[in-house]
Amino acid sequence: MDQHVILEGQDEVRSRAFQQALLKDLAALESLCDTGMLEEGVSRVGAEQEMFLVDRSLCPAPIGPELLAVIKDPRLTTEIGRFNLEANLSPRLFKGRCLQEMEDEAHELIGLVRQAAESFDADVLLAGILPTARQSDLTSNNLTPKARYYELERMMRRMRGDNYHLLIRGLDELQFTHDSVMLEACCTSFQVHFQAAASRFVRLYNAAQLVAAPVLAAAANSPVLMHHRLWHETRIAVFQHSVDERSSSRVARSHPQRVSFGERWVEQSAIEIFREDIARFRVIMTNEVGEDSLQALERGAIPQLAALRLHNSTVWRWNRVCYGILDGPTCESKSAFCLRVPRFSTRSRTLHSCSASWPPSIKNTGP
Repeated sequence: MDQHVILEGQDEVRSRAFQQALLKDLAALESLCDTGMLEEGVSRVGAEQEMFLVDRSLCPAPIGPELLAVIKDPRLTTEIGRFNLEANLSPRLFKGRCLQEMEDEAHELIGLVRQAAESFDADVLLAGILPTARQSDLTSNNLTPKARYYELERMMRRMRGDNYHLLIRGLDELQFTHDSVMLEACCTSFQVHFQAAASRFVRLYNAAQLVAAPVLAAAANSPVLMHHRLWHETRIAVFQHSVDERSSSRVARSHPQRVSFGERWVEQSAIEIFREDIARFRVIMTNEVGEDSLQALERGAIPQLAALRLHNSTVWRWNRVCYGILDGPTCESKSAFCLRVPRFSTRSRTLHSCSASWPPSIKNTGP
C-alpha cells in the first residue's frame, strides 16, 4: 500500500528537512543490511487486488469512498480514482495452502464490495483496463479525495509545466491531450508481495526481472482503451505516461521515467535500487520528519524509514523493492525487504524487469 499520510504543499525548509531524512534513512538501511538486522529464514506472501466499480452499463461508477464507509473493513482501501478500490490480502507464511488461502480471501473481499455496491446499483469488474472509460471520466472530479492524490496531481502539473499528450498506435491510433494524473485510474492489476531475505534478494529480484517478459506475453489482456484497439497490453503505455512528470526539456535530455522496467541487473544488494532512485528522481511528496533513523539504530530500535518509504512509493518500478516492519509473535519489531511483484493479467501482476530495450516509446507501434 502506498503511504497516504503526507504534507500538502512544499516549501524550501520542509523539502530540505525531508531530503536530509531521506539520506539518513538510506544510511540506516545500509546499516541494517550490513549488521544482519533484517529478518532471515522466513518467506511471506501477500497481495493487492485492484478493481473497477461500474454501473449497470459497465461505465465507471465513482462511489469508492461511499462503499468503504459502508463496508468498514481495513483490508479495503482507496485507489487514485473514485471508481477504483484496492483489496489488501493478509500476509501469510509461504507454505502449505497459502496460495489457496489468498484466493479465498480475495473472493471474500470482492464479495463484500460487490454486495455493498448493489445498493448503489453498481458492481465490481476485474479487468486490466476499463474499455468503457471516457476522457470525461478521468477528470479531477473523480480523483479520490485524499491528500496523497491531491498532492500527486498538483506536483505532476507543476513539474511537467504542460498537459499530457498521449499517442498510442496499435490496430487503431489513440491521440489526445489531458490535464490530469487520472489517466492512471484506467489501469488495475493484481500485485503479489513476496518477503525476501536480504541474503537472497539479488537472486530473487534478478529472477523476477528475467521472467517479466514471458509472464507479460502470457498474461497480456488490455487491448482496448476508449473504444480504440491498441496494444495487447496497453497498460504499459498508459501507466508509464500517466505519472511522467518530465518537462519537454527533460524528455529531450532522455531523463529516465518514474515508471520503468529498469536498466541493469542488481549486483550486490537492494541498496543499489534505493540509491539510484534517490539520485535520479526529485522528491514530489513529503511527510512530517519524525524520528532520526540513525539515532533509532543507536538505541537498538528498528527505524521506520518513513522518508525513504514515501519516496519509494513515488517511483514505480514494475518490480519494486519495499521495506516493511512486521510485529512478530513476541511483539518484537522485525524489518524485511518485500518484492512487490506486479503481473499484467486481471488476476495478477509480476516483478519488475531489467531489459535495456524496455520500456518502448509511447509513440511507437505496440505489440
